Amino acid sequence: MRGIRVGRVAGIPIQLNWTFLVILPVFAWLIGQQVGALVAPLNDLFGLSIATGTLDGGLRPLVLGAVAAVGLFVSVLCHEFGHSLTARRYGYGIESITLWLFGGVAQFEENPDDWRAELVIAVAGPAVSVLLGVGFGAVVLAVPSPAPVAFVLAYLAATNVVLAAFNMLPGFPMDGGRVLRALLASSYSYPKATKIAADVGKVFAVGLGLLGLLGRDWLIVGLALFVYVAASGEAQQTAIQAALQDVRVGDVMTPAPAVKTVSPDTSVAALLDKMVRERHTGYPVIDGGHLVGMVTLEDTERVREVEQSAYTVSDVMATEVASVRPDTDAMDALQAMQRRGVGRLVVVDEHGDLTGLVSRTDLMTAFDIIRRGGRVGGVGERPTPPGRR
Repeated sequence: MRGIRVGRVAGIPIQLNWTFLVILPVFAWLIGQQVGALVAPLNDLFGLSIATGTLDGGLRPLVLGAVAAVGLFVSVLCHEFGHSLTARRYGYGIESITLWLFGGVAQFEENPDDWRAELVIAVAGPAVSVLLGVGFGAVVLAVPSPAPVAFVLAYLAATNVVLAAFNMLPGFPMDGGRVLRALLASSYSYPKATKIAADVGKVFAVGLGLLGLLGRDWLIVGLALFVYVAASGEAQQTAIQAALQDVRVGDVMTPAPAVKTVSPDTSVAALLDKMVRERHTGYPVIDGGHLVGMVTLEDTERVREVEQSAYTVSDVMATEVASVRPDTDAMDALQAMQRRGVGRLVVVDEHGDLTGLVSRTDLMTAFDIIRRGGRVGGVGERPTPPGRR
């Protein structure tokens, strides 16, 4: 989940995804259009006497919608801080909090591996939303306010409670789904608990999507699609993590003697010919037996075709190479690839010399082998031959 970094709060980077910049004015307009229809239920809920006429006219509905929309997303941010600060108390690092189309996402450096910790972390966000709802409600009831202020406070009080309730539905990876997984993980293995919670989440997503289609609410349909895809993705990620738990990079890498390399003085034209012949799109660059860089097909794109013979690999290669050690956990290597947006990592020894190359394909092949009962680097179970017990 990438976004524009806008600052830090409590040491946690805050990002705005481009979809947030689109949905915020849409929310402002939608709330502004519904101001008149919302007054009556808010009056009934809080015992207020806001007159609709005091909120109509000119740009007032749009301004109210904008203030309420900003307040709603600030509330979502507080919700994510509930998760993040609680996770940090349990020792889990937080990469960022990102506001986007469907609210907010707190990105952890690693998923909680203790069911009790995950349970508390999952509940913390909705608990913050409930506290905000109660707080806004208490203010609107206790402090006489002008009609526009009372409307916004009452709206935020109601929506925060609704936000908490909706998040607690068992739509993994929503908060309620994570609570379900945590409770299941108290009795089952983490991968099995994740699979069950993900299956429940996918059923929930299908139901939510059907409701959205019947009501022609495309935002709900989009949310249902997101829940379905995210549940499937996290279930697969957990299965991969479990399979690769004891696998090291050295178990699955292509060793140095078998790695295709290039020298810094190779021309870009010769490099492209080599890529075509060998069907590779990235090479470690070796000079005098030492690793000096990495060159990929993307690196050559800034050289015009007529100049490809004049430029060499040293002109276009990256000198800051994404690398790992042979004893690095395979899952850590896969996550490093995901963070960096690369498909392979150079494997180096303690002196920085090339030991091998590991790709996403290598890691996924290892996962498939272990999943089917094979062994990788001593990890996995040998299948029982037919006829034996």
